[in-house]
Amino acid sequence: MSEVSYLGLLRLAVPETILVLTVLVVLAADLLALRGLELRFRLLVGAMISCVGCAVAIAWMVALPEHANLFEGMLVVNPLTQFVKVALLVLTIFTLLISVDTDFTLHVGEYFALILLAAVGMMFLVSSEDILMIFISLELTSLSLYILTAFNKRNPKSAEAALKYFLFGGMAAAFTLFGLSLLYGLSGATNLGQIAAAIKSPKLDPLLVLAIVMTVIGFGFKVAAVPFHLWGPDAYQGAPAPSAALIASGSKVAGFFIFARVMMLGFKGAEGSGAWHGYMAGWVPVLAIMAAASMLLGNLAAIVQSSVRRLLAYSAIAHAGYMLLGVLPHGELSLAALVYYVITYGLATLGAFGVVSIVEGRAGGDRLTDFAGLSYRAPLLSFCMLIFMLSLAGIPPLAGFFGKFYVFASALNADAANLGLLWLVVVALAMSAVSLYYYLQVLKQIYVAEPGEGTGKLPTPVLSQAALVLLALAVVVLGCAPNLLLGPLISAIHSAGL
Repeated sequence: MSEVSYLGLLRLAVPETILVLTVLVVLAADLLALRGLELRFRLLVGAMISCVGCAVAIAWMVALPEHANLFEGMLVVNPLTQFVKVALLVLTIFTLLISVDTDFTLHVGEYFALILLAAVGMMFLVSSEDILMIFISLELTSLSLYILTAFNKRNPKSAEAALKYFLFGGMAAAFTLFGLSLLYGLSGATNLGQIAAAIKSPKLDPLLVLAIVMTVIGFGFKVAAVPFHLWGPDAYQGAPAPSAALIASGSKVAGFFIFARVMMLGFKGAEGSGAWHGYMAGWVPVLAIMAAASMLLGNLAAIVQSSVRRLLAYSAIAHAGYMLLGVLPHGELSLAALVYYVITYGLATLGAFGVVSIVEGRAGGDRLTDFAGLSYRAPLLSFCMLIFMLSLAGIPPLAGFFGKFYVFASALNADAANLGLLWLVVVALAMSAVSLYYYLQVLKQIYVAEPGEGTGKLPTPVLSQAALVLLALAVVVLGCAPNLLLGPLISAIHSAGL
């Protein structure tokens, strides 16, 4: 349905509008009523107001599902985009909850406002099929994340990380805009579907090849894929733990979803092939090489890390390589596998950063040795970390195993005549085995290493503990019953007509 109506636009953007109103409420509450009170109380109230806003937005989308396409793809609302937006809001709620027991800032209202604005940017990002709107949403999300990375003014690493993130991000934005402008020049349209129809040709135009390269560079930065990953380790290590958690979870979900939509829809007909004996020029071989490089560098670099944050950062680079396998086959099942993977990865990595945040707050660092004997000091926290690490490693019956299984299977089915992307799946399997080593290094410190002298029980805040238990439970349940997520997801893809 195409309905050129500003009233219709406002009605369809109600979830985003609710979050913007929540931003105003949380800012007003902190500035007018809470500024002189205890920091812990301000964080709790700010988080609760923000969580209520997210919950109301989720309830609106669940109770009143919409199906519309306004202004030729400027805002696309269908079961699939609403499904992804609900997932983003759930990850945002957990980010807010693990922020309550931190003390890195006194600017509580501004901090929660930026988290919500980043969520608004991500929601608009996944709801658009127009390259102009996609770019604007990317920048809204990125600007919020740059500031969130720098929010710990007491830590010089936070400022350094934010500066690197901002400089690399500005350069990536230029590449993205240049690539998208070439697409507009070639097609005379900003809608992804219209672009694909206009550029379809038996031979690749040299300008189209340049547009593909520029676009891949821009989105490769957003998802931290090699060789555009250099900002990742510093941002993950220097940013406040909840900010790093949002970058690693919600930002990944939105980034990979729109990356897949741009490549599958906007560059439809220019795929080519990355099969071992059936190579054809196009965007698939470019992403296949990027995926292999991400898996190799991410996993091998993670082995030598002594900081758990940097370990999770290089792990995220490796997972970006696995996720790219879900973009390559460009079919409905591969899209379902990709979305399942990024959501379950987001839950596990968000939980891992939640545990790191608590250990940092009590032990003063995130080195592997700071986790020594954690099972004696905080048994429940340690068990949650066990689930998160094993899920990231892809151990059954946790959600991470099925995420990898579905993505690898979709890659194998991409081109059956040429054994699909078998060579890439072999690399992925080998690197998954390597990843188990460094995840077990973390668990070895937690469960085998003796706690240091003078270390007693680790007090765990009730709210953070409850959030981490819920995240661990979600990882286990979605692993034991993957259809709880995959079934509605496939139905949403069918309902969206993809």
